[in-house]
Amino acid sequence: LSIAIAKGRTVFIADTRVHNVPNAEQLAEIAIQAAEKARQLGHEPRVALVSHSTFGNPYSEDTDRIREAVGILERSNVDFEFDGDMAVDVALDTELLKLYPFCRLSGPANVLVMPALHAATTASKLLDKLGGGTVVGPVMIGLEKPAQIAQMGATVNDLVNLAALAAHDAEHN
Repeated sequence: LSIAIAKGRTVFIADTRVHNVPNAEQLAEIAIQAAEKARQLGHEPRVALVSHSTFGNPYSEDTDRIREAVGILERSNVDFEFDGDMAVDVALDTELLKLYPFCRLSGPANVLVMPALHAATTASKLLDKLGGGTVVGPVMIGLEKPAQIAQMGATVNDLVNLAALAAHDAEHN
């Protein structure tokens, strides 16, 4: 999980560290854990399972597992908003979301579950290098004990942010 903070918004991007190409069950679990972390950090999660398509348009077999993950979340009766498959621009833009009145999100997504590790990592590193905000992470979630891993080249700010998250985890677990 990475946390992007820019333009007055906080967006959680998952999975930036563990699953190369997660299956439907793993995508659903990633969504649940990322939503839990967002809530722990004071954000009411609105989860978008992200794809190159939006609600099957254009269709591709690659999006089948995303739609399967949405079905798993529906059957799991989770306590957060979610929907997908949807393109990231739709997920983050209130006006574009209005074009899909059947969408279950009440506003722009603040948790993006990416379809694969390469997409999540590329997105978070792109945001970090373009600047204009702060990217914290990758943040380890779902561990029994609080721990974070600093990346090579981490700055003092990166280390402080990761230490603060580990301390927060220790207090809340």
